[in-house]
Amino acid sequence: MNLTSCENDYIKYADKPDYITNPQPEYASFFKAYDASLKLWDVPFEELYIPTSYGTAHVIVSGESHKESVVLLHGMNASSTMWYPNIKALSENYRVFAIDFILEPGKSFISNEIENLDQINSWYQEIFTKLKLKKFHLIGASRGGWLAVNMALRHQENIQSMVLLSPAQTFIWIRPSTNLLKNIIHTFSSNERQVQETLESMSSHVDNISKTYIEQYEIANEKDSINKFVVDMMPFSKQDFKSLKMPVLVLIGDDDMINNKKSIRLAKELIPNGQAKMIKNAGHFLSIDQAEMVNKDIVEFLKNN
Repeated sequence: MNLTSCENDYIKYADKPDYITNPQPEYASFFKAYDASLKLWDVPFEELYIPTSYGTAHVIVSGESHKESVVLLHGMNASSTMWYPNIKALSENYRVFAIDFILEPGKSFISNEIENLDQINSWYQEIFTKLKLKKFHLIGASRGGWLAVNMALRHQENIQSMVLLSPAQTFIWIRPSTNLLKNIIHTFSSNERQVQETLESMSSHVDNISKTYIEQYEIANEKDSINKFVVDMMPFSKQDFKSLKMPVLVLIGDDDMINNKKSIRLAKELIPNGQAKMIKNAGHFLSIDQAEMVNKDIVEFLKNN
């Protein structure tokens, strides 16, 4: 579906690049699966392809242009299509920008090497500049939550409020002995039973996950897209959290394998304007496990901030 309101603002970014229209064989099946997942979005949207110093940024835009902006950062290897259970609720009241992380499977395309976290932040800032986003709400899920905090510490002036959905390696360490890091990095594998086991460990409601989306994710992970910055992720310091000036909402599932009550406590104690809540009957994939509840909490928080 096309979002006609995007045409006046961003028409120069609307043309599909050659790597999309004439994909290499190794990418064709993924792009086809990605487009199938986008059909799960039951709201109008526009796909933008924004040139940056490091390559092309793919951004999906939904919602009316005059409304406040919300930026979405997806979880590891999940791509922006992971927001299919949430996009309708968010775009009713906001203009939503979902960005595919350039180092992972998605429709963003890297052309120059990214060597450090500063360059990742610079890449995002280029996108915001070209989209003319001077102030926005920021929502990050899992690894996207870690990236959101990292960004907020460097560019507080841009972020009106921030929502963290089960942020990975943000408040507490992921214990390697639990095989949890392996599950996060290899969320799916080609082995059907391993896929099922991983889903069961990360979701309290596996049946809620669209089979169409799972097919896309399986193809993405076959590419083994683990990037070197995974090992750079570590919990932020008390001073980092205390320096955050914007309102922050942290939502964590009560059956989340990488966060627990300590994450909730730290969020409330350390973030000056922080709120935190445990979502019942939800795992790490809480935005899918309990989409209606999570959507309600996010929208209410955004309206108040």
